[in-house]
Amino acid sequence: EVQLIESGGGLVQPGGSLRLSCAASGFTFSSYGMSWVRQAPGKGIEWVSSINIGGKITIYDTSVRDRFFISRDDARNTLYLQMTSLNEEDTAVYYCSQGYGALAVSGSRGQGTQVTVSS
Repeated sequence: EVQLIESGGGLVQPGGSLRLSCAASGFTFSSYGMSWVRQAPGKGIEWVSSINIGGKITIYDTSVRDRFFISRDDARNTLYLQMTSLNEEDTAVYYCSQGYGALAVSGSRGQGTQVTVSS
C-alpha cells in the first residue's frame, strides 16, 4: 500500500522559509518521479514542482520558480521541498504525490501538511 506522509508545515511570516518533508513507503520510491502539489482555500489542486527519477531534473510552476527547491533522498525514501521568500499566496495544504509533471495532481497523495503565511 502506497503511503506518503508529509510534515514540516506551519505558520510563517511573509518572507520566511519552511522545509517540507514527505516520507514514502509501500512502493519503490527510487523508481518514481515525484511531485509536490498544493490546495489553497477554496481552490483546486495545483501542481507546484516535480523531480525526475534520479533527481537530475527538476521543474517548477512559474509562481514558485527560484523560491522553492525540490529534492529527494532515495536512501531515505524521502522527498523534500525547501520553500523560501514565502508570501500569502503560498498559503495552502501541501501534498507530495507520485508522478512527474502536471499530471501528478491526479497521483496518489498523502494527508498533506498545512502551510500558512501570515503576518
